[in-house]
Amino acid sequence: MSQTSAERMREWTGPALLSFGFRPFFLFGALWSALAMAMWITMLTGNLALPTRFDPISWHAHEFLFGYLGAIVAGFLLTAVPNWTGRLPVVGWQLGALVLIWLLGRVAVSISNFMPAWLVAVIDLFFPVLLGAMILREIVAGRNWRNLIVLTLLGILVLANGLFHWEAGVGDFAAQGTGLRLGVAAALMMISVIGGRIVPSFTRNWLVKTGHDARPVPPMQRFDKVVLLLTLAGLLFWVMRPDWAVTGLALLGIAAMQSVRLLQWKGWTTAAEPLVWVLHAGYAFVPLGAFFVGLSILSPDALGFAAAQHVWMAGAIGLMTVAVMTRATLGHTGQDLRAGLGTVILFLSIVGSVVARMVAGVWVDVSMVLYGLSAALWIVAFGSFVLLYGPLLLMPKPKNS
Repeated sequence: MSQTSAERMREWTGPALLSFGFRPFFLFGALWSALAMAMWITMLTGNLALPTRFDPISWHAHEFLFGYLGAIVAGFLLTAVPNWTGRLPVVGWQLGALVLIWLLGRVAVSISNFMPAWLVAVIDLFFPVLLGAMILREIVAGRNWRNLIVLTLLGILVLANGLFHWEAGVGDFAAQGTGLRLGVAAALMMISVIGGRIVPSFTRNWLVKTGHDARPVPPMQRFDKVVLLLTLAGLLFWVMRPDWAVTGLALLGIAAMQSVRLLQWKGWTTAAEPLVWVLHAGYAFVPLGAFFVGLSILSPDALGFAAAQHVWMAGAIGLMTVAVMTRATLGHTGQDLRAGLGTVILFLSIVGSVVARMVAGVWVDVSMVLYGLSAALWIVAFGSFVLLYGPLLLMPKPKNS
């Protein structure tokens, strides 16, 4: 008789942290996000110098995009894929080994001065390559071809990480290189594809539950597919030719199309439930980022490129991942799907961090103060996640739930 996912998890008698993929990766990913930000702001003020081959800005960008995001993507996929394929989840010491490999990547990048550049890249890339191989095995065995697009985007993220290492190794400023842009583009497409499924679905479920008459447009209609194709094309222009005026115009077009897509999901009807409206808010940073990055290309004096890019990186990626992490943690640990005051503060802190970082790109005279404020709000957000959700991730799911 074949096992279910629940039976596989109940068989595990070790730490609850290793009983499902989301548990260790959400916890350690959030811890790393807060710690890496504290390290970054200390580096920015000249009070810390890591023995890394990366310049401080490139280290900061890499450890968010490929370090933090890599952990959250792993937690999401290791939890979602068993549901997609009907196959068993990765649990126990096999899961623990995967977490350790991710941690080794963080250490290797941070002390890379002590190792050859190729070895640092191998250690760091081993985790996402191994994760991709595991996900491919499950998709093929479960014949779940529909989700090969997610695996493809993970593969592009791995390629981007490798390119980032190569650019840093030859002395380029990797924080503004092709590898970073390719990684951001892959992450944005993940949000556009996965978010395009879960945001309208969760919104509809909540509206039905509360007796509201409104309904979002069902996911993945013809218009959605057109938006995804145009978004892919515009992001490819940005990856390859970030200084072209046509790229700026393409990004403004993406902003308009993605905004229309988001409006079809009727997010304004969900103001009473933070766990739902935060999904809409997180997704809103996709068109907002496209608008500001496009504007920074067409009018460089209006807003600095780095500040505009943070709308995507800290806003879209940061808030959307936290929105998924909070909801998944509550749901998979048997809690009510309700956000308390602490969770609302967590969400608003990320938004505040993004706003402060954007204003720093315009108000240069007080930019260091705003950098500090942005970093502090970021640390509050992810520190709050660890404090509020860490106990749920560490404790077994109640037997009656």
